[in-house]
Amino acid sequence: QVQLVESGGGLVQTGGSLRLSCAASGRTFSSYNMGWFRQGPGNEREFLATLSGSGNLTYYADSVKGRFTISRDNAKNTVYLQMNNLKPEDTAVYYCAAGRLNGARHVMDFDAWGQGTQVTVSS
Repeated sequence: QVQLVESGGGLVQTGGSLRLSCAASGRTFSSYNMGWFRQGPGNEREFLATLSGSGNLTYYADSVKGRFTISRDNAKNTVYLQMNNLKPEDTAVYYCAAGRLNGARHVMDFDAWGQGTQVTVSS
């Protein structure tokens, strides 16, 4: 099973940007649909973005559409989440996930999860 490690979180001011990275182990990365989720204190895990293995199918949550961009580099076994115009309500632990269902948007459709990276947006 693929193993995932996120990086790139941190503290940023309102309106700032961050790019999260998620490095995957294994030689079958390009066969996985990749997703990004986040979870704030006391909240359920929230879908943000998903990208198919070939990169030709992607969906975004309405809350981040136009501000966040998911991308992947299959040669580097890495998926990214570019986050622009960050807001205090974006503060959460961000997780990447891998699954076999292209275009998946539900937690149950992902088989592997990273440990998470904290993003804090100050007002």
